[in-house]
This record gives sequence, C-alpha cells and structure tokens, in this order.
Amino acid sequence: MDTLPHEKQIQEYIKTIEHLKKQNQNNPLFNQEIQKLEQKLINLKQKVYSELTPWERIQICKHPRRPRAIDYINNITEFFQELHGDRLYGDDKSVIGGLAKIGKRHCMIIGQEKGNDTESRLQRNFGMLSPEGFRKALRLMKLAEKFNLPVITLLDTPGAYPGLQAEERGQGSAIAYNLKEMALLQTPIIVLLIGEGSSGGALGMGVGDVIGMLRHSYYSVISPEGCASILWKDPTKNKEAATALKLNAEDLLEYGVIDEIIEEPLGGAHHDVEATYKEVSRFIEDKIEMLKRISLPLLIEQRYLKFRQMGRFEEEMAEFEDNNKGPLKEKSVHEKN
Repeated sequence: MDTLPHEKQIQEYIKTIEHLKKQNQNNPLFNQEIQKLEQKLINLKQKVYSELTPWERIQICKHPRRPRAIDYINNITEFFQELHGDRLYGDDKSVIGGLAKIGKRHCMIIGQEKGNDTESRLQRNFGMLSPEGFRKALRLMKLAEKFNLPVITLLDTPGAYPGLQAEERGQGSAIAYNLKEMALLQTPIIVLLIGEGSSGGALGMGVGDVIGMLRHSYYSVISPEGCASILWKDPTKNKEAATALKLNAEDLLEYGVIDEIIEEPLGGAHHDVEATYKEVSRFIEDKIEMLKRISLPLLIEQRYLKFRQMGRFEEEMAEFEDNNKGPLKEKSVHEKN
C-alpha cells in the first residue's frame, strides 16, 4: 500500500470501515455507525493533509506511485511520437520527449523520467540526466523552434548525474548551454514541476515563459538530504533542511520562482491520478493559448526579465564607527557578505 508515516491513522480508519462493511453486509443496524466512521475519516484526512510539514510533503513528492513523466505523456496527449538521441553521443533514457498533440495544439513535450519499478528505474538512471540527456532535450527544443511549436518540459529529477563519466563528457557545460539557449529560444516554453526539482538537473530544462508546479512537488538548489549533509554533516537533519530551504510551492510562488500552483487531490496526485491528469492538461492548454498571443520579441524579453527579477534584495542600515560616531551608511546584503 506504500503508506506514508503521516497516513497511518488514516489507514487504520479505512481498515476498520472495510472490516465492518464485510462483517455486516446485510445488517442495517451497523450502517449508521459506518456512516459516522466515514465522516470521521473525511475530517481526519482534511486535518492531516492540511497540517503537513515540508518534509512530509516531500515524502508525498517521492511516493513510488506518484505519476511520472511517461504517465502524463500517455494520458494527456492524443498523439505522441517519441524522438531519440542527442546526435553527438547517445540516447539518455532519463529523458523522454517527442512530438505530441494536447487538446487542439501540436507541441514538443519533453519529460525527465525516473521509472516505475526496479528495472525501469535502472534503465532511466533514476531520472538523473547525463550530458547527452540535456543535449537531447535541447535538440528537441530546437526542432520545435524550427516548426514554431510550443515546448512543454516536465521536471522530475533528484539532480543531474554526478558520476565521473558525466563530468568527463561535459555535464556542467551541457547544463549551462541549455540555460543560454532556452533563454533565447524563439518559441513559447511551458515548464511544469511534477515531482522532484533538484539542483541543475531541473534547472537545465527549467527556463521557460510560464512555470507551473504541482502542489506537493518541490524545487530547490539541492535536495534536503544533500543540504543536511553539507550544512550539519548529518543527513538525518533532512526535516530541518526541508523547512529551511523554502522549497514548497507556496514559498516559491511568493518569491516569484514559479507562476502557478496546480492543485493535487487530497493526499497527493497518486490518490486520484485521473483528476491530476485533467488539471495538468488544463494548465498546459490554457498557457499555450495565452503564450501564442504574445509576439516572439516580447516573449523573449519577458522571459529574460522573469529570471532577472527572481529573488529578493534586502538592505540594512549599518553603522560604521568613526571615532565612535560614524555616519549611517546604507549597504546591501550582497555587499556586506
């Protein structure tokens, strides 16, 4: 069942209700009691899922039954023709992409794919991209630009592959080149975070005109486990790291990193995948229609300004002593550090 720690009490209620229904199928005396338990279950779910901590939401994001990129592609597209290879080295299986039709619009859809079982996860390298994965994604984006097709990227990765071979083949260069080329791409780009969005692995396919995010996804410069290992030298402090990183959708919307939160069913996308597919499809179709009405020069300028304006600049008044009576001087946090 893959029950998460915060869902244990909910599962106990569900088992009790199911047991009563089986034992008393033809006994109307128990119907009222079952109805009371079902109402308590609804109230419990609303309470538990409204009080989730950042780390509990990350556990939802990493749930093994959470829909992957390939699931969205199979369920929101009416047509999909997969394309392979980067034309330089090979075909990175952690990236799946190709020509597609969503609603009335043709597009290029590119997703970071983790896999759904042991065999597919190994084949997909757990969603960790190698340089050829970033180059494959960019090749497909350039093809979309050539035929004036909007690009949709689905982000779900714990980070770019950190292995020696990936570094030897130019991992950092591939990510940096993608950032530059996506910033200048002459066609609309819609970015959607469907799961983990960690480090340069996500950012290397994350430059876009509109950035949407499923409610229980996360987007961060580093995973909570990695952050805890670096800052505290203790990976068990992942809960503290998750809180400090401000990686949930609400935080990122406030900081201007994303543009829209896409709601998930109560408890996460895996509890009602069909409803999630509908919400994602609606989001993509709406944004394609919106972006198609903007001229390309203005679109590129807005994309540039969007990323330039991310983050916050704070100022403080720092007193500099001059014979114990120095003047007040305004200084930025960046200058101070």
